[in-house]
Amino acid sequence: MYTDEDLENAVKKGIFSADSVDQFRNDYLERRNTHTADEENFRLVASFNDIFVVIAIGLLLLSLGWVTYAIDSALSGFVVAAASWALAEFFVLNRKMALPAIALLVAFVGSVFAAVVALFGLPSENSLMLAGLAASISAWLHWRRFKVPITVAAGAAALVVFVLSLIISAVPGSKDFLVFMLFIGGMAVFTLAMYWDASDLKRISGKSDVAFWLHLTAAPLIVHPVFSVLGVLEGNESIVSLVSIILLYLILTFISVVIDRRAFMASALIYVLVALTDLLDDYGLAGDGFAYVGVLIGFSLLLLSGFWHKARFQLVRLLPASIQSRVPGAL
Repeated sequence: MYTDEDLENAVKKGIFSADSVDQFRNDYLERRNTHTADEENFRLVASFNDIFVVIAIGLLLLSLGWVTYAIDSALSGFVVAAASWALAEFFVLNRKMALPAIALLVAFVGSVFAAVVALFGLPSENSLMLAGLAASISAWLHWRRFKVPITVAAGAAALVVFVLSLIISAVPGSKDFLVFMLFIGGMAVFTLAMYWDASDLKRISGKSDVAFWLHLTAAPLIVHPVFSVLGVLEGNESIVSLVSIILLYLILTFISVVIDRRAFMASALIYVLVALTDLLDDYGLAGDGFAYVGVLIGFSLLLLSGFWHKARFQLVRLLPASIQSRVPGAL
């Protein structure tokens, strides 16, 4: 499987001309009646060998962690992190395997985070603060070495944990505003995602992959606090909250279509399903509410997916030119 980034590298090396690659892309898109940016392509699995390697990596790292955990829990985390880095030297730098790269990055940063938490005792504001800082630095070092797209998102998530833990540690009363701070953190990650998106509006390079993972990280950080405030997580559904949820979901859908990213819609979907199902159950459709909601929302999403490009064209053309220049074209 060849990616757009592989084609761009081939152009830089003079293997293909830029015109021939553009003609190939246009012909491919015309036959599929779609647009490059709308596909949200990102490299995950090139062959079953990727899956096979990830299974082997998982077995090895799990076994290493299990054996060393009996000695010391913090040592176990550091050993898994070191093994993940060592394996990345071959499977990421040498073999350029996408799925193993993602698995090894998650294992590396996650193990560092867990090791630092274990080193400083049970999870607390201080241990989470130090773990978030260590994980952020680890993600930065991993990025400098391997350039795996998901690394930036992992580092951003760890940095959010560090900052929030630092604030709560310094001002204990701020814990009451944790939901609001999570929302602010999500908006910060979203802004970073838009920065990466703006640097590759055609979405043909690895920068688009970085933005994809950042959007996927930002979405729950933004969506969860909002729906939590509306009381969806506590089962406090009412007509007012239901209307608010639907309006919010429409706003998220609008944003998703404009920036050409489906992450917000996917992240908010579970909240909408729960709220609508519970409301229908309250009105005598117990047991069948989810089925009715699933049919309605499933059909709506399929309809939007089928006309995604046309919907984007109609929406983006109504926006100011300053915004149009910062999102993928909808020609």
